[in-house]
Amino acid sequence: MKKTEEQCLGIYIHIPFCLKKCSYCDFLSFSAEKAEQENYIFALLKEIMKWGEYYGKKGKDYQIITIYFGGGTPSVLEPAYIEKIFSTLEKNYTIKSDAEITIECNPKTADYDKFCSYLKAGINRLSMGLQSVHNEELKQIGRIHTWEDFLQTYHAAESAGFSNINLDIISALPDQTYDSYHKTLEQVVHLNPKHISSYSLIIEEGTPFFDMYSQGLLHLPDEDLERQMYYHTNKFLEQNGYHRYEISNYAKAGYESKHNSSYWKRKNYLGFGLGASSLVDNIRFQNVNDFKQYIQRYFQNNENYSNNIEEILPYYKEVQILSKREQMEEFMFLGLRLTEGISKSEFEKLYKRNFDKVYGKVCSRLAGMGLVYCEEDNVRLTNRGIDVSNQVMAEFLLENKVSETL
Repeated sequence: MKKTEEQCLGIYIHIPFCLKKCSYCDFLSFSAEKAEQENYIFALLKEIMKWGEYYGKKGKDYQIITIYFGGGTPSVLEPAYIEKIFSTLEKNYTIKSDAEITIECNPKTADYDKFCSYLKAGINRLSMGLQSVHNEELKQIGRIHTWEDFLQTYHAAESAGFSNINLDIISALPDQTYDSYHKTLEQVVHLNPKHISSYSLIIEEGTPFFDMYSQGLLHLPDEDLERQMYYHTNKFLEQNGYHRYEISNYAKAGYESKHNSSYWKRKNYLGFGLGASSLVDNIRFQNVNDFKQYIQRYFQNNENYSNNIEEILPYYKEVQILSKREQMEEFMFLGLRLTEGISKSEFEKLYKRNFDKVYGKVCSRLAGMGLVYCEEDNVRLTNRGIDVSNQVMAEFLLENKVSETL
């Protein structure tokens, strides 16, 4: 029987391990010994099985339409661990035959044999962290690879049989020039990946870059140059066959990331692993960030899993049962990240509210400012709106605008 959209799930699996933390990275990641990795995988498999009792084959039997191994650097694990995780998913969940299954990997952590094992396990998409083609820039941001290392890894992935590959790049790096960034764009396009994610560097608190920046030791491009790089990214990639479908993401036609798009469209997804977040049936919840606490939970709690979500959620932090108001807000500020924008009729179908009565005044005002296009059944950001997207999204918060009894 064909599953409805409400009976489908994405799955995110967090692998927090990496060989060396980059200077700009504030993700939940760290290096670990093999024994720590083994204990983590044991706990992760327990968590996967536990939720299988509720949403998997033994429970509601939701259909899995995307799986994403993120990190950290999942490719630092031995292939046997990835194969074990995937086989556990297959045993406990119904995975759609054409599911998009992605693993993040970095140069110097994967080779031809490892890529072959991924394909054999069922993985069909790679997301590779390049960031820059210039070795001096890579060294400055703390990457462990060179441009030459990346090329070797990329071509090994292609030789193994991967065709759906995303490349990550970053602009506004320390001491980066317009020309050096353009060279990165040129080389990436020459490789002809199916997908490109392009981000501007953000200095996050708690990172080495934050400390350096606070001490005046980090020489970043000024705001005008950062904007030039940002605009050039969009123009250059569009000219070379990559359409922008989300604020920071570009793809060849038909190769948009289904998993990440599900986040922006508020589709159901379960997050497994340290710090992983979930959204299921309008309940948001997040796993603990403490490694020892995560491991200990599953070593103590062996096989007696409840299939009652009310008994499962207390193990998680920041559990939030979303009100209709909060659901509508998310629909707008997540959906507007996509260049296609949002559908008014879909909003009305989901929330049983007239769109114009809820957001008509806001949309009219933003349209008058040239920040959104507001058409018969569509609202989407203009290019100017994308530039100030955070401010625009904030306008769709309904606090003090609409009754909480929605």
